[in-house]
Amino acid sequence: MNDELPGLSELLALRGNNAPDAAAAVKVEPGDAVYSSSYRLEETLAAAIAAVSTAVCDIWQLKTGRQQSATVSVRAAGAALDSYNYLQRRDERGHFETLPISDAARVAYQLTRPFRTRDQRWYLPHFGMLHLKKRMQQILQCDDSVESVAAAIANRDADELERAVAKEGLCGGVVRSVDEWLASVQGRALATRPVIEVEKIGDSDPEPFSAGGPALHGIRILDLTRILAGPVAARTCAEHGADVLMVSARHTPQIKNFVMDLSHGKRSTWLDLNDGDDVSALRSLITQSDVFSQGYRPGVFARQGLGPAQLAAMRPGIVYLSTSCFGQHGPWSMQAGWEQVAQAVTGVCDRVDSVHPALLPVNVCDFLTGYLGAYGVLLALLRRAQEGGSYHVNVSLCQSAMFLNRQPPRSYDQPVTALAKDEIASLQMVSSTDYGVLKHLAPVAQFSETPALWRRPTTALGAHPPQWLE
Repeated sequence: MNDELPGLSELLALRGNNAPDAAAAVKVEPGDAVYSSSYRLEETLAAAIAAVSTAVCDIWQLKTGRQQSATVSVRAAGAALDSYNYLQRRDERGHFETLPISDAARVAYQLTRPFRTRDQRWYLPHFGMLHLKKRMQQILQCDDSVESVAAAIANRDADELERAVAKEGLCGGVVRSVDEWLASVQGRALATRPVIEVEKIGDSDPEPFSAGGPALHGIRILDLTRILAGPVAARTCAEHGADVLMVSARHTPQIKNFVMDLSHGKRSTWLDLNDGDDVSALRSLITQSDVFSQGYRPGVFARQGLGPAQLAAMRPGIVYLSTSCFGQHGPWSMQAGWEQVAQAVTGVCDRVDSVHPALLPVNVCDFLTGYLGAYGVLLALLRRAQEGGSYHVNVSLCQSAMFLNRQPPRSYDQPVTALAKDEIASLQMVSSTDYGVLKHLAPVAQFSETPALWRRPTTALGAHPPQWLE
């Protein structure tokens, strides 16, 4: 393993002192940077995928007594940071075309960026979902134009606007430097904790992995997440044989391109948590599941009797994955947030450009958090197999941004080479799905004995009954 890969040693240390000696079996293939940035984006994500691969090798060794090898390409990891932009669908002529971005999404992307405030600071409002955009416009008293949003924010002080938006349950954040974030009350709360928290929350008998099949054969995962980080975590587990059942309600807002790109290997069912019968069906699924993954703020599921401790009592041995913006601790933990908000508040936007703060070219916090969440789930399943217990795994966009900030910057003389068409083609695969024939990125990591692959293609939302596979 390449010990110089940014952050890798920090991630591997989470395996503990008694982990199998599988780390040496994972090789990272170096390559030029894909994106022009002082951040080592591709290498940092490659480190997260290498950590996941190490845990998969750990599980394989525990199951079989054999060690397998794995390879992670830095260039492929760079492509994975922008995976939905490499999603193509075959048209009636047989040509693969990149999926278009809706007008609403294009407007949201233009408006979700830092704007100058009255007190000469910067504030980033989030307009990512239609229902949230309308409420944000009401607070700012603006329309859909960049000029209108800029004028509205220019009439507000940064801290006052941040508090007003948070009070309404909406998303946005003041642009801070890295030092300002680490000195803030929320930054201090997160800085005392590891980038992935794996907490034992209950006792149960050990549950060994199934003897046959790939690493996660027989593992059942309920995926109640949407829009990037959580779905990436579940999709990663599906690569290694887990039965992943996505749970969503018909009324829940979704972004179709993300659903198509992040649902490989999964099944999908409709369940409305406001419906008593559907909640009963969900509880029945939980009693037979291994992993419960959710992306709501702390306390939301606990109020419905579906918090970590409640599920540990309902199903001893459960692994509960929580994915959030601000983490499970600190005064901001109850606030909503997205990728762009995490980049703003943690100092990323300021490091990109301290004069005119800007977002990174890719949603690195989302994808990094997704792979770190998968890694945490694998670590918890390894502990459960050896010592038993129920576990709460906690990852957040802000912790991922802080992890990114800890990595050394890229040197100015390091070459940057964008992905060419032929290189992208070599990283893609073709699937026949409920959305048509799609061309999309294949899994990044490659293994010597248990190939990473999705055993079923992307499915339409709600296409399956709320049942586990036999």
